[in-house]
Amino acid sequence: MENVTKTRRIKGGCLCGAVTFEANDDFTAFHLCHCKQCQKISGSSNVANLFTSIDNITWLSGEDYLKRYDHPTKQFTSVFCSQCGSGLPFISQSGKALIVPAGSLDEQPSKKPDDNIFWHERMSWLEESRGAKTFDGFPE
Repeated sequence: MENVTKTRRIKGGCLCGAVTFEANDDFTAFHLCHCKQCQKISGSSNVANLFTSIDNITWLSGEDYLKRYDHPTKQFTSVFCSQCGSGLPFISQSGKALIVPAGSLDEQPSKKPDDNIFWHERMSWLEESRGAKTFDGFPE
């Protein structure tokens, strides 16, 4: 009898719930990118992107709410919900990978981050934040 391992499916979507998707927990790379472009795209210190095969996604709802921006001179893309602005999965401009923003997933993937890329462009306060106070919610 053949031993068939079923890959776990992970759901994800945007903040407002208009767009939902499902993907196999089958990611080949997990990069935390600290480049200036990713800082601008995310409005944060970095992006956390998972890479997988281009066919590893099933859109469950709201695919018509997807808005894609391809930078005209650089190989940068942003796909987001046109209702709430949340980052969502997209096929790279090269067509070689599906890029899934880790924060768009409803559960943590089994893949752990492989690396921090463009580390020399990181925000100086990122490392300083590790010593800051922590709270389970808003500080009182």
